[in-house]
Amino acid sequence: MVGTDSSASPSPQPSRFSRDELRRARWAVAAVFCIHGAVTGNFATRIPWIQEHTGISPGQLGLALAFPAIGASLAMPLAGRISHRFGARTALRGLLALWTLALILPALSPGLYVLCPILLLYGATAGMSDVAMNALGVETENRLERPIMSGLHGMWSVGALLGSAAGTVAAHAGTDARLHLAGAALVLTALGALACQGVLDLRSTPEEHPPPRFALPPRSALIIGAVGFCAVFAEGASLDWSAVYLRDALGTDAGLAAASTTAFACTMAAARLVGDRVVARFGAVRTVRAGGVLATAGGLLIVAARHPAMAMGGFALVGLGIAVVVPLAFAAAGRSGPAPSQAIAGVATITYASGLIAPSAIGGIAQATSLTASFALVTLLAFGLVVGAGVLRVPGRETRRHLAAPASDAKRP
Repeated sequence: MVGTDSSASPSPQPSRFSRDELRRARWAVAAVFCIHGAVTGNFATRIPWIQEHTGISPGQLGLALAFPAIGASLAMPLAGRISHRFGARTALRGLLALWTLALILPALSPGLYVLCPILLLYGATAGMSDVAMNALGVETENRLERPIMSGLHGMWSVGALLGSAAGTVAAHAGTDARLHLAGAALVLTALGALACQGVLDLRSTPEEHPPPRFALPPRSALIIGAVGFCAVFAEGASLDWSAVYLRDALGTDAGLAAASTTAFACTMAAARLVGDRVVARFGAVRTVRAGGVLATAGGLLIVAARHPAMAMGGFALVGLGIAVVVPLAFAAAGRSGPAPSQAIAGVATITYASGLIAPSAIGGIAQATSLTASFALVTLLAFGLVVGAGVLRVPGRETRRHLAAPASDAKRP
């Protein structure tokens, strides 16, 4: 989407932006991440209402919920071309508006055959806006010369929590989901338009060639994406199965089991919000390796747990360990080669695929063996972060020194 690639993104024009403009751009992008997350949070809380009013079975619902990830994977490569055509700010404004307005559609579905294509479109708008905002986040981080990506993803988690809280209130009050989601969509669309006013306005020069509509991700994105895959698999497994694990494997009551999922999500959000300081101090590679150790230890605690507190502690460690991995994977992809938008789209596609695969894979292994065996796989993938963290280092550059440079030492635009 944006970056230093002459064929796939707007040219970097550091002299155009003052330090104040860059700081404002950082907070504007953070607001965009929060708004993007709020759409997801609002939608997730009304899935039971949608299932009831469409009259579909749990199996049919599971099928329908695969379509957002499919739509996102298909549409993500288009984000770079849209940015090249319209400029980074205009592209993000339009794509974010499509995503927020798409929130209206699922509740209008009369049945499965309409719900599936609607969710395909819903996922497509989510994926394109996701790539656009992450690419602008990477560009803003590069120009500020200090890490911000973890904090941006933390703001996404905050938005998801706020959106789910609003949805929970609406559901508890018995509000029709069509009314709730339409109102939320209009509010978030207005907020998104305001937030996009402050992001960097990067444009391609006339001599730059547009990126391809669809292209295979570069090899660097596949390697970086493999690290992201491990983290997102652990995240998806923990979010979707932690409550079930506590209830079925350890005999915990439903209330405490549900609280474990909320606690895991809060742990992830908190760790991401402070993650930039950790990355600035220790560098991306050390941070991810240490996180991999924490996540592996958490997985071992879950597998060995004989008491709910032990398992909940394990899930907390997993959340802490994987929290900053995906933000750092996006940042590494954006600096990994001559096609930043293509690399970011590739990493995003791999992580979306991991999030799609994880819940069903955990369920399939649990059906064949046990939930304990399922989380042994999560533990193994968490250890993969320790092994693979080195790919997040920017080739030929000391990432830690570059990202941790004090603002006073940065080149003034």
